[in-house]
Amino acid sequence: MNTENTYSRWFGRVMWAGIVATLVIALPWYSAWFYLFREQPVRVASAEEHFKYGSIGTEFESGFPYWIWLVLPRLFPEKLPGPGGYTSLGMVWEYGQEMPVGFTKQTVGFPRVGLNCAACHTSSYRKSESDGRPTLVTGGAGQSFDAQGYLRFLFACADDPRFTADILLPQIERVYPLSFMERQLYRYLLIPATRRELLKQKELYSWMDSRPDWGRGRVDPFNPVKFVILGIPEDGTLGNSDMMPLWALKDRPGKAYHWDGLNPVMREVVIGSAIADGAPPKVINRPDVQANLRRVQAFLQELPAPKYPFAVDEALKEQGRAIYAASCASCHGPKGQGTDQIIPISEVGTDAHRLEMWTSQAAQAYDQYTAGYSWELTSFRKELGYLAAPLKGLWLRAPYLHNGSVPTLKDLLEPVSQRPSSFFRGNDVYDPENVGFVSDQPQVHRNGGTLPLFRFDTTVPGNSNQGHVYGVDLPSDAKRALLEFLKSL
Repeated sequence: MNTENTYSRWFGRVMWAGIVATLVIALPWYSAWFYLFREQPVRVASAEEHFKYGSIGTEFESGFPYWIWLVLPRLFPEKLPGPGGYTSLGMVWEYGQEMPVGFTKQTVGFPRVGLNCAACHTSSYRKSESDGRPTLVTGGAGQSFDAQGYLRFLFACADDPRFTADILLPQIERVYPLSFMERQLYRYLLIPATRRELLKQKELYSWMDSRPDWGRGRVDPFNPVKFVILGIPEDGTLGNSDMMPLWALKDRPGKAYHWDGLNPVMREVVIGSAIADGAPPKVINRPDVQANLRRVQAFLQELPAPKYPFAVDEALKEQGRAIYAASCASCHGPKGQGTDQIIPISEVGTDAHRLEMWTSQAAQAYDQYTAGYSWELTSFRKELGYLAAPLKGLWLRAPYLHNGSVPTLKDLLEPVSQRPSSFFRGNDVYDPENVGFVSDQPQVHRNGGTLPLFRFDTTVPGNSNQGHVYGVDLPSDAKRALLEFLKSL
């Protein structure tokens, strides 16, 4: 008997059995890793492009499956306000880009869509309605973006009985040929799970339905944090606020941020924004996410305010300079005593709902939410007034006041009784005469169609245009001169 050959055959069978067993065990694990967890980080060369399209960590746990996200406007166009897909919600889509500004695409197992700061903090304007592409201003207030409309669109899609694999998969395969494994993944896991999660989120955000709509260019930034993330019981408060510009921060080290100055630490403001957009602390703790957030912070701290793009009457501007020094600079000038200070609500007199929304309990809960991490939040606080911020880039901050209740600077210099009681928000056509966006039209021609705008009613809770009556008693000639100077800031 040839024991050597017998042993060789036995060993070969054992070896192949081991290989087969290893493959049987390993292949499912590998497939699960490849299709659900494999990471392909997106490298964005410039700091500005990173701000517009780079990750802040929102894809990992709250990322939306890209191919599902892409086909929803095609499948459910009737749930959008007008033609143009996602752009009908005021998203800015640069020519040649795969994603709208403020939206990221990153593979974590499968391609996922995330949100970043630029969605709410990129402005755009056109000099006339006949202009084709708008001019983008990075770091500006997204005055046309309907953030609440975007959420409600996704919720409405999930509520529709057509949100099924049989309907969605053919739409996806019109633009991307799925492999056999991808088809199974979408049919049996991603499409059903996405629908379940959207319907769950709809319930978590049902508190919105008992409050006035945000409208284009506005958001309730902290009630979602309170109710959805921190688990604070629904309290009936209203925080609807204008989206803020983020430029000229280099000149404000250690100063307060947000409309009510609820945090003075820029690093915490950036981290808090990532958490609010869908990145939980354990994701924020990743070294790559920390590096991305530091990059966002560094970019914003160097971002200059945009220059006024129209002609300015230089002689009239110089007349306005002296009026500004006498009437505005004490609270808004570089060396003003009140600049970057919190002005008590009893003094400024503007709508108080935003202040009532943020409580000491919420500030403490937000800090505790990240306790134990090396980057933990420690500086959120409760204030009793609104921030008197510097006025750089004032021309592109319209509509004005913290709740966006005054459409133009010209209107802001009028007594409250003469300010518009209603107007339309979301237009990107600029009005250089009144210094703001065109606000007397219910619709705008854009993206090859007509889009409805948001009617803003100042009698609705949270929308009051009261207060900030500084300069309202100036003579009309002085107001014109002051406006001309304010354009140049």
